[in-house]
Amino acid sequence: MSIYLRNFLRFCLIVLIQVLILNKITLRWWSQPEGFPIFVPMVYPLFILLLPFETTVPVLLIVSFVTGITVDTFMNTAGIHAFAAVLIAYLRTNVLSALLPKNLAEYPNQSPSVKNMGWMPFLVYSSFLILLHHTSYFTIEMWSLQNIGYLLLKIVASSATSILFIIIYLLLFTRQASVRG
Repeated sequence: MSIYLRNFLRFCLIVLIQVLILNKITLRWWSQPEGFPIFVPMVYPLFILLLPFETTVPVLLIVSFVTGITVDTFMNTAGIHAFAAVLIAYLRTNVLSALLPKNLAEYPNQSPSVKNMGWMPFLVYSSFLILLHHTSYFTIEMWSLQNIGYLLLKIVASSATSILFIIIYLLLFTRQASVRG
C-alpha cells in the first residue's frame, strides 16, 4: 500500500475516532462550576506524530494545519486546534533529532513508531509533544491565567488521558513483529 494512501486512511481513522467517539465522551470526575470537563482526550495529534521521518517541515506544517482545522470544524473551536497542531509539527523534527541516535535521513521510508524507536523513546517523544499541544490548546481556550490551578490540572489530566488513548490505539493498530522459529 502506498505511504500516501496509508497516511490518508490513518488521518480519516484518527479524525473519526476523535470526532465521533472521543468528543462525545464526558470524563468528569470533578468539574468547575462552568461545567468544563477536566479530561479532554485528544488523539488526533497522533496523526502528526506518526508521519514519516523524511517529511519536510513545510509539508508537516501544511498537513498539521489541515488536520487541526478539520478538528476545529467539527468542534467549533475557531482555529485553536490548528494552532496547537502546527506548533507541535514545527517542533517535531527537533524532538526526533534529540531522541534518535542517528540522523533522520538515515531512516528512509520509516515513520516514528514503537517498532522503530522502542517503547520508551516513543513515549517520551509523544508525551512531550502531547503535553506541549495540550498546554497551548488549553491556555488559548481559557485565555486567562486567573485560575492557574484549574488550567494546570486540565493540562495534566487531559495529557495523561490522551497518552493512555494513544497507547491503546498503538496496541490495537500496530503490527507486532512475528516470532520465527
